[in-house]
Amino acid sequence: MARLKKQYNEEIVPALTKKFKYRNRMQVPKLEKVVVNMGTGDALTNAKLLDAAVEDLTIIVGQRPAITRAKKSISNFKLRAGMAIGCRVTLRRERMYEFFDRLVNVAIPRIRDFRGVPTKSFDGRGNYTLGITEQIVFAEIEYDNVEKIRGMDVTVVTTSKTDEEAMELLRLLGMPFRTS
Repeated sequence: MARLKKQYNEEIVPALTKKFKYRNRMQVPKLEKVVVNMGTGDALTNAKLLDAAVEDLTIIVGQRPAITRAKKSISNFKLRAGMAIGCRVTLRRERMYEFFDRLVNVAIPRIRDFRGVPTKSFDGRGNYTLGITEQIVFAEIEYDNVEKIRGMDVTVVTTSKTDEEAMELLRLLGMPFRTS
């Protein structure tokens, strides 16, 4: 069992139950999935950049990402419908907890000039989206082998009904929120 999942079951569930006065354990919010998305707009001119992005994302999350394609043609961006423009991966269960643990405890502290993640990135339904500007903050990526520095979006989907519940869940899981 993942270290974070064990901590969730032993410490976080009782703390959330006490704070929000849940009557049933099934009411306690939990992580449902983590979606990692990496857009590669420059892959339109060089297809090898998309392959490099897929390889980087595979190394980071431990699962092969799906390639995302354009839905519509946009002439200003020289984009045609069906062209490959990025990659994404959805993590669940054990891989989700392992990735979230590495994100919170290893990658986020390595971000330059880090003062905490913003508290305004909730969507109103208890889901949190975090933008990371460089993939090299993950320890698995070797800086010498990186073709281009790319960012990624990490969306944490929870079963909580409100942003307040989701924020407390993520705070207890170790997410370093900005204090001011």
